[in-house]
Amino acid sequence: MAEEGSFSVLSTAGTSSETGSEVTDREREKVKIEDPEDGEMEEMDSSELVLSHQEAMSKVEAAIDEIVSENSLLYDLPPEVTLEEVNSFIALEHGQAMLVNVQRADGEVLSVVVVQNGTVLDLKHAIKRHMTLKLSRSKGKKHISWKYIWKRYWLYFEGQKLTEDKKQLKEYGIRNKDEVTFIKRLKER
Repeated sequence: MAEEGSFSVLSTAGTSSETGSEVTDREREKVKIEDPEDGEMEEMDSSELVLSHQEAMSKVEAAIDEIVSENSLLYDLPPEVTLEEVNSFIALEHGQAMLVNVQRADGEVLSVVVVQNGTVLDLKHAIKRHMTLKLSRSKGKKHISWKYIWKRYWLYFEGQKLTEDKKQLKEYGIRNKDEVTFIKRLKER
């Protein structure tokens, strides 16, 4: 039995009886589709298979959700997963990236993925990506002024302010699953 929505293309070669001209590819294509309710094969013209963009996107999203939920490595990713999230998670599983927990002032902990030899700037970008995705999924506030955030707060790890954007996280002693916090910058005199 074929999978739901599967089809096979049948060609009918020849000429059109009305005009005597060659039949166009569109006229020639007949498609067999399995009816999901009774399992019978139904033949229809391929022009009847046109989906709207929204219908096509929902089918693709459903297929991706099914693949992700069945994969033992990817099952804990969110339903509307992005390619970047999948790549980050795979890099994490293969040891090419590390997970850094960032504790916000309100106590919420963000788990962000950064490459093993990542810099403080890479961590800042990962935090920004994480929050942007989180906000877009929750339909909450859409804009955060990251310029304001980085001007007013330092990232802080075990008594050290992460002041140098180009310095590697390893140089500060940050390893996989370590926790970094935000602290308020004091005005320098």
